[in-house]
Formats: sequence, C-alpha cells, structure tokens
Amino acid sequence: VMTGKYPATVNITNWIPGEPKGRLLSAPYLHNLPKEEVGVAQVLKEGGYVTWHLGKWHLGEENTPLDFGFDVNVAGCHWGHPREGYWAPWQIPGYDDSDIPEGTYLTDHLTDRAIGLIRDRDGNKPFFMHLSHYAVHTPIQAPPDLVAKYEQKAKDLGLDKIPAKIKCEYMTVLHKKNERVERRIIQSDAEYAAMIENLDTNIGRLLSALEEAGIADNTAVFFTSDNGGLSTSEGSPTCNFPLAEGKGWMYEGGTREPLIVRWPNQVQAGTTTNALTTTPDFYPTFCEMAGLPLRPDQHTDGMSILPALQGDENFDRGAIFWHYPHYSNQGGVPGCSVRRDEWKLIEFFEEQRLELYNLHEDIGEDRNLAAEHPEIAAELHQLLIDWRESVDAKIPEPNPDYAKQMRGEKHAD
Repeated sequence: VMTGKYPATVNITNWIPGEPKGRLLSAPYLHNLPKEEVGVAQVLKEGGYVTWHLGKWHLGEENTPLDFGFDVNVAGCHWGHPREGYWAPWQIPGYDDSDIPEGTYLTDHLTDRAIGLIRDRDGNKPFFMHLSHYAVHTPIQAPPDLVAKYEQKAKDLGLDKIPAKIKCEYMTVLHKKNERVERRIIQSDAEYAAMIENLDTNIGRLLSALEEAGIADNTAVFFTSDNGGLSTSEGSPTCNFPLAEGKGWMYEGGTREPLIVRWPNQVQAGTTTNALTTTPDFYPTFCEMAGLPLRPDQHTDGMSILPALQGDENFDRGAIFWHYPHYSNQGGVPGCSVRRDEWKLIEFFEEQRLELYNLHEDIGEDRNLAAEHPEIAAELHQLLIDWRESVDAKIPEPNPDYAKQMRGEKHAD
C-alpha cells in the first residue's frame, strides 16, 4: 500500500524480523522500509493533502510513518501487534498513553483519535487517513460484554458441544517442529467474534463521523486486510471456509482478502466486480482519484483500478503475484504463486512442486489440475519465473544443518 510495489520488489517478504528455518533457509530480506521509497502519503501531501497514520506500522525500527509523508502518527511503531495487550496502558513505543484511562480498549481509542482528526481538521484541505487497526491480530482480546454475547450464541446454536479444531500434521518450521498444525473447522470462538464485532462497530462510527462532517459523499473509503484469518495455529481463532487454510499459507485462505470501496456518486452501491486486484494497485488508484499525476517509476507493480470501481466490466489489470520464500509460524511453507483469470498456480520451493487450480470451479483448492492441464501449468510457471526474475525475487537456499538440527529429536504428541 505504501510503495505501490510487491513485497518481492521492495524485498520485504516476511514479517519483521522473522527468520524461520526448515529444510530451507529463510530467504534474505530487508528489515526496514528503505527511506528512498516515495510513499503514497508523500505524493498526496505534495498534492495538498493532510496525511494521518493511525495504528499498526511494522516496517522496521529505523523509521516511522513520519518518514514517509505522514503529518501525524498515532501509535505506529515497529511492533506488529500490541505486545502488552489491547487494554491500556499499551506501552507502544513513541506513543504517550499516560493520560489514557486504564483499561481503555485500543480499537476504540484509535477510532476515537481518527474521528477527532476528522472533526478538528482544516475544512479547506483534503485528507488522507491510513487507519491500520491492530485488531484482529493476537492477542485475541475483546470487551467482556461482547464475549458473553457470543458465548451465549455458541450455546444457543449448540456449537459449544462440537469439536472446533483438529490436530493435523507436524509443523515443518524448525522452531515449531514438535507442534502440530491445529486447524479450526467451525466458527465458534466467542472472543474472536467479539473482537470482529467491535472492529465493525468502530468502522461504523468512523463512517458516521464522515456523515456528520458533511463529507461522506466526497470521501473514498477502502476497507481490506493484509492476510487471511488465523486458522491453523496460535489458538486458531477463526476458520476461512470454504477457502483453504489461512494466514501464513499460499492458498486462498491466506491471500484472498475482502475489499470494500465506498465512494458515493462515483462507485455504485451494492455492485461487485470480478476484476483481479492487489494492494500495490491502491497507490496509483489513490493518485488518480485525487487528480494527481501517476508515479509509474514508484508504483511499478500497481495499476489504477478506478475503471473497475466505476463499472468497467472489461477492465483487466493482468496477472497478480505472491512471493513468500519463508516458513510461516502458522504451518505454511516457502512458495510463490500467480493468478491469471480463473487459474492459479503455486510453486512450493522445498520440492519444486507445482499445484494448479481453477478457482471459478474449485474455490477450496481441492483438486490439483497440474497433471490434467500441463500446458496451462507450464505457461503460468514460465510467467511466474519471468516475473520473479524481473523483480529480483529472492529464492530460499537449502539448510545445510537441517539433518543435524532434526537428529535425535522426537515429536512430542
């Protein structure tokens, strides 16, 4: 979102500072967003916008949002989640919470600050707000009254009597080799549901603030997520059915995200589009919406999706790519993938294994069609290879100490 580039292009392909190992080593990557990148906030600021960041940043210890064009930074630091929990005091580096009442819920507070910025703004200047809620990242914590609501709902539906999770294969990442992948197969986690409702309520509060300020019709709102729900480890609080797997995996449960765009008088309410898009596309889209020149030398991987948002059924931004040359904490293994039209190809680096899926017919990625359609698999694989070479994507190397690191160790059931 910040750069208009794929993670592989910027060479920040993992969560900072994760360096997990398995049969392969973690591919090298940068642990700080390079300051020579011209962030989208900087471009909008130069175009006359006031720019605000609130919430998660997680782009390295050597920078903050203020280094990339934001005028205001509220609680953004190198943390990827609230390490002290969601109840104040949060002790977020660089954020003074000494005057915040103890026990204040972080999602509520960030929304309060966002609404305050809107209400107190200079009415003559447009603004760009990047509200990056820490929710629903772990730790899974929610207001007790909402948790009680969903505990009761689970009981009313009989979900409290149905096993929600199953233990499956052992993790392939070394630091979790004695742990099993624990897949949630049914939505019944009351605390996670409560956390989601609280987030939804706060998004509603923000939209109401735009209405109250009289600017809702001229404000574009993008709602999305950075990865799929956590469904296979760390408590496995959610299930992404009918999509396969979740956060940390190359399958659709990890990479297919919600995208809702609200821009009255420009984007027709209640419509949908089947056009493919990926978050690097936001940068040029924001520029075009703001009437500012595009920066193709910066947003090298992004394409404006404004035509698709405005109803162009023939819009086609071409293939989109993912590159994750690492082991995830959630059970995923190093891989790379490409989506073009209905076809998706995944290459897993441990065995150079290819999997091909027709997502129009098989959204759950249950049937690997690579053997049935070798010509499609070969064409997409070459497209994937060419793309990797064009962005200098890093490929993981074999771990020479893997056998020694596994020797003598027994799985603990």
